[in-house]
Amino acid sequence: MKAPVSWIREYVDLPAGVTTDELAARLTALGLKLEAIERPGDQITGPLVVGKVLTMEPEPQKNGKTINWCTVDVGAANGTGEPQGIVCGAHNFKPGDLVVTVLPGGVLPGNFEISARKTYGHVSAGMICSARELGLGEDHDGIIVLSEGAGAPGDSAFPLLGLDDEVIEFEINPDRAYALSLRGVAREAALAYGAPYRDPAERRLPEPNAGGYPVEIDDPAGCPVFVARLVTGFDPAAPSPDWMVRRITQAGMRPISLAVDVTNYVMLEIGRPIHGYDADRLQGPIRVRRAREGERMTTLDGAERTLSVEDLVVTDDSGIIGLGGVMGGETTEMSDTTTNILVEAAHWDATSMFRTGRRHKITSEAGKRNERGVDPVVTQAAADRVVELLTTYGGGTADPGVTVVGLPPEQPTITISYDLPARVTGMPIDAATTVANLEAVGCVLEKGDTTLTATTPPWRPDLTDPFDLVEEVARIVGYDQVPSVLPREATGRGLTREQRLRRRVGRTLAGAGCVEVISFPFVGDATFDALGLPADDELRHTVRLANPLSSEEPAYTTTLLPGLLKAAARNVGRGAPGVALFETGTVAFPADRGPAPIYGVDWRPSDDELAKLFEAIPDQPLHLAVVLAGERERGGWWGEGRDAGWADAVGLVRRLAAELGVETDVAAAQRMPWHPGRCAQVRLAGPGDGLAIGYAGELHPKVCQAFGLPPRSAALEIDLDALMRHARDVTPGPDFSAYPVAKEDVALVVDTEVTSADVESALREGAGDLLEAVRLFDVYTGEQLGAGKKSLAFALRFRAADRTLTEEETAAARDAAVALAAQRTGAVQRA
Repeated sequence: MKAPVSWIREYVDLPAGVTTDELAARLTALGLKLEAIERPGDQITGPLVVGKVLTMEPEPQKNGKTINWCTVDVGAANGTGEPQGIVCGAHNFKPGDLVVTVLPGGVLPGNFEISARKTYGHVSAGMICSARELGLGEDHDGIIVLSEGAGAPGDSAFPLLGLDDEVIEFEINPDRAYALSLRGVAREAALAYGAPYRDPAERRLPEPNAGGYPVEIDDPAGCPVFVARLVTGFDPAAPSPDWMVRRITQAGMRPISLAVDVTNYVMLEIGRPIHGYDADRLQGPIRVRRAREGERMTTLDGAERTLSVEDLVVTDDSGIIGLGGVMGGETTEMSDTTTNILVEAAHWDATSMFRTGRRHKITSEAGKRNERGVDPVVTQAAADRVVELLTTYGGGTADPGVTVVGLPPEQPTITISYDLPARVTGMPIDAATTVANLEAVGCVLEKGDTTLTATTPPWRPDLTDPFDLVEEVARIVGYDQVPSVLPREATGRGLTREQRLRRRVGRTLAGAGCVEVISFPFVGDATFDALGLPADDELRHTVRLANPLSSEEPAYTTTLLPGLLKAAARNVGRGAPGVALFETGTVAFPADRGPAPIYGVDWRPSDDELAKLFEAIPDQPLHLAVVLAGERERGGWWGEGRDAGWADAVGLVRRLAAELGVETDVAAAQRMPWHPGRCAQVRLAGPGDGLAIGYAGELHPKVCQAFGLPPRSAALEIDLDALMRHARDVTPGPDFSAYPVAKEDVALVVDTEVTSADVESALREGAGDLLEAVRLFDVYTGEQLGAGKKSLAFALRFRAADRTLTEEETAAARDAAVALAAQRTGAVQRA
């Protein structure tokens, strides 16, 4: 919204010394955010004066263009008093007209210097200016013609064009539609300075009568108020007055004709969009109704539109003549021959206007205001103002008939306690300040002992609850008055346990050469197909979004792997020799307990209501996933490199578990998207004995191919919540013993189906507390062992904290370990 400062001052007695910058700062503090301050005269220097065209001689040129050789009276501005010879290519003026002339030595916007120069066989000493050349608009096909009596030749054109007037441009929030008018901006200026305010909508209005144009409303909810006034004998050739053209241009709109300019001016002035019909084209009474499905109309922009039953339309006996509140129809459009004008000022339902505008992709200044909510009380005042301007400047006559159908909707009331603004803002706002500020914004108050009830002003449809009133009180007091107060006590105790553990996980993976990424958390059936998941897999049971960003990925993911696999493939495809990516994030599994209830926001739900809300929330565990693809160790002069494999994925799980102080073991498993022979299920040992928390291993070849990854890429995904629940808060450092270690190696023959993890677990338990470490260092299969057998060689390390172990103690611990392994797994010790 662009607001000329001179226009604001017409309605507000601002202090004389207030500058435009100070005014803009005050209004920004009240919520009208400053976008820019325009000072059009600052870009123009030198003599810009009124000139009177004395002669005008058309001269056709060889290039087909006709120029005008003019003599222009510029008074004494040129220092001689003699007429100025100027070449002009425009044709919208004639001898005797007053024009805007810049003389040699002047500089126009864009640093365009004016000098006397020879052109088209003449020495042109100056330029007759268009609005675009002066930075006042986009019209450059015709020069500015001033009205008769605007000034004498040689007078400065700056005040006539408003070039010495500053314009403030505001960014208006959608809920502040009242500020899309000078009436609203001036009201805020009066509020900022406590200055007297004159409402341009306050005027003596004629009484409605039966002599007005007939109007019927079939949908009073969509159009509560409809005002119609008739102007006859209008002169369509009458020009718009200079001051109106100037203000419309300053506000960022383009002057068109007097009839159109008047409706635009009143919209800018009062905020109420107005529409004018060529009354001679109307057939029968006007009716407002909802469109019928499939009805069509041609709007003013020449587009034929198919209407919806939700669209409000204005009709007469000939059919639809307007899309109510959005755009008029072509059949009743005002033209340069219109002499009788029917003025429409109607209040339209804002929601309906918004949907109609979006449905038909129509954007207009009128629609922008109607869809945000306009004061329903000023419809008759706006229509009367339009009639006044049309008759004053267009020579028309106001018909005595006045049509007013319907009544404005009743304003809502809001009850608020006197101390609520103080409690919400923390500022010392007493009851008197609350009352004064609410009255200042236009509320009508009924005061009680502890509360007051406010009837909101009709131009503020955004005020709907007590906290809206708190905001009104607070913005007038000033948000800069909110005190800076240090907390009375510590608000936190550092990082939570979960935060500490998640940071530890991140540091561990980073130390292992992994890079963290954040991937797109939505998936579709095609993603699950690429992962090779069966149709009945639990991961395919997803939470679907009501309004997904992509129809191809409409569900919240149940696994982190798709995003990581795509990211890894993208990096490998761009030349990375190897990638190691990890992500921590939530996945979602449907609760299948029905939809969540919808409660209001003006009260706190009860405990039972909250419980019902939480029941409907999907389970959202925190997962960790890692993808390893391509080169894991780079080769060089020091030796050969190697690619990532299943052992790296399993090793990362073990490393994380050790860092968190959690015991884990792994067992062979079959689970897509992993290779059936190289997939390990990760389980918790110790306190969480047997709880499966995820999988690690080599990806299935078809999955690698589907995502574009190198063969034998590896991945892991675990339930990080489960892992962290069993983690130690602080991982203690190891207890180092000063006594020597005792080393024992054992080789055990077992069936090939027996896993090394099961054998290792038995050895640990059987060896007892003296065992410090156990490590598998060799796996052997061969004819010597027989079919279906393998040999597992383990290095056992024993140590005591208080003594040197004897050979007998070490042998006894070793034999106990082997005995338990034999009992549980059928292991036989090799000689």
